[in-house]
Amino acid sequence: MGQQRDHVRVVLVGDSKTGKTSLITVAASDQWPEQVPPVLPLTRLPPDLLPERMPVLVVDTSSRQEDWPTVEQELKKADAIIITYATDRQETFSRLRSHWLPEVRRLKLKAPICLVGCKQDLRTDRQPALEQVATELMNEFPEVETTLECSAKAGTQVGEVFYYAQKAVMHPLPPLYDSRTQRLTPRCTRALKRIFTLCDEDKDGILSDEELNNFQVMCFNAPLQEQELAGVKSVVYEKLPAGVQDNGLTLLGFYLLHTLFIDKGRLETTWTVLRKYGYDDTVQLSKEVLDFPQLATKAPDQSVELTEKALDYLRGIFLHFDIDGDGALSSTELEEAFSTAPENPWEEDERFHRCTETNAEGSLTLRGFLAKWRLFTLLEPHSALGYLIYLGFPDRDISTAFKVTKRRRFDRKKKKLSRDVIQGFVFGPSGVGKSAIVDGLIDRSFTEAHTPTRSDRYAAQVVSTSEGQEKMLVLREVTGASVDQLLDNENGLAACDVAAFVFDSTSAESLSEAVELLTRIADHAEKYGHEVPCTLVAAKRDSGDAVLAESVRYATNLGLEAPLPVSIKEGDTPYLQLLNLALKPHSNIPETESSKASKQQRLASHRYLVTIGLASVVVGGFVAYRIYARHKQQASA
Repeated sequence: MGQQRDHVRVVLVGDSKTGKTSLITVAASDQWPEQVPPVLPLTRLPPDLLPERMPVLVVDTSSRQEDWPTVEQELKKADAIIITYATDRQETFSRLRSHWLPEVRRLKLKAPICLVGCKQDLRTDRQPALEQVATELMNEFPEVETTLECSAKAGTQVGEVFYYAQKAVMHPLPPLYDSRTQRLTPRCTRALKRIFTLCDEDKDGILSDEELNNFQVMCFNAPLQEQELAGVKSVVYEKLPAGVQDNGLTLLGFYLLHTLFIDKGRLETTWTVLRKYGYDDTVQLSKEVLDFPQLATKAPDQSVELTEKALDYLRGIFLHFDIDGDGALSSTELEEAFSTAPENPWEEDERFHRCTETNAEGSLTLRGFLAKWRLFTLLEPHSALGYLIYLGFPDRDISTAFKVTKRRRFDRKKKKLSRDVIQGFVFGPSGVGKSAIVDGLIDRSFTEAHTPTRSDRYAAQVVSTSEGQEKMLVLREVTGASVDQLLDNENGLAACDVAAFVFDSTSAESLSEAVELLTRIADHAEKYGHEVPCTLVAAKRDSGDAVLAESVRYATNLGLEAPLPVSIKEGDTPYLQLLNLALKPHSNIPETESSKASKQQRLASHRYLVTIGLASVVVGGFVAYRIYARHKQQASA
């Protein structure tokens, strides 16, 4: 089951004398009570009463107004709620709409609701049948999943009351089916499509008899007989001819089959299928399926990258969904690519908007698609690997799809960055051209207009090193608000492989701000062991270089290479230089006043320890000599 339970807690509420206590008593003891107490204590139903054999704990409640706070607390702990009314008293049914259902809705509970008409043996023909009144009420209150009548005194349908309550918890309807539209929910549709795609081994869009039987064995541990297979297809074809093609079941037929199960109240069938394929009660892959132990031990200065095997699989996904063959995925084609996942993970996350290469129409090219996946894995590794599973990555062992990089501190000792996806943070005061530098990485058109950046933006593109190696360069434009957040977090700079501090080459003020920012960032990085190569970037070189000489002096004082003069407008970009800096994680580390003082303190401590050590050696040697001399003298005597 998607959600692990050891019992189901059912709470009964309703007007006074509607049969709550008698119903519980008969269910628990199979005997009609001669005397009914006001409220029963917590009652455990016999495990053999219900087919699921899941323990059911039943909570009886008082109908007195003064006891409502206690009832409210019980409702909040309920897995399922039964609201009772008396079939021989119309006013108790009317109170469902006027009081009980609005009260439960007010509490914003997620527990399913069953409406139970008790004292069915007292019903008269003058009272409307349940079917006549239930439909309207269920349309008004979709949280009501079941309505039925029973008679505790006659012993009719008592077990069914708790069976349906338990079933509503263990096999809930709302995640699968929208009662108002009478359609499968989008999330259920996507899950079933993924299952269909996994079962369609030859990828012809049809489940053959063999594939259907493999599916049947996987989910229910028994194959279908030839006559049963024919019967399934016959039922589907009768309802929807497009559901059967070439003597096999199409995706539409697969949807219809599960819709029929649900319509007939056989929700457990669809839930069995979903849970066999790893889904939980929210129709998403369970935590057990999405458990990646390697990520749990990842250090802050490590990153996660896709393997070549995963990238090859994603290339295949791209080609499969590039329906029109134009070398790019339109928004419609991209949505179809994610149609076996709960949703498109990039749609609502601004970090993934306009961050990689697109064609002139704004469609995602293959390079852009792969770059976005690599960025996704860098920023949200757990989510990215989960979506790779949703898209049908073929290996049962998802660890073949990713690798965790070495710690940057180890790379710094080796004097070479070993990772393939390199992240650069772009800092600087407002209006100096940070956005233009980030946009230029993905060849977005330069614009003179300045639009303030309200949240951090990303760009990702493959860049070749001086030796011809291809690396994925990710640039993150860091806003002023994010600077404060980074400095408040000891691991805020752990993900940064290279830091660029941009200033306007015509503005001394912007240079001063950039240097001040660089100093703050460098001191924080040094304090927490996340030292990172840094550089000053002189933007807008085409407008002049009034402060370029001064910036060189700043860089020299900080022990850095000369600033990088760039003009995105004229196509003069810093990307190769930034990449080369990142690949040498031991170099271009700023020497601020604070870091120099720390270094001197460490050197002084080192000298002190060396001096103490030498003194110990000398003293120890002298003592040893004296002992040796004394022994020698005694031996001679």
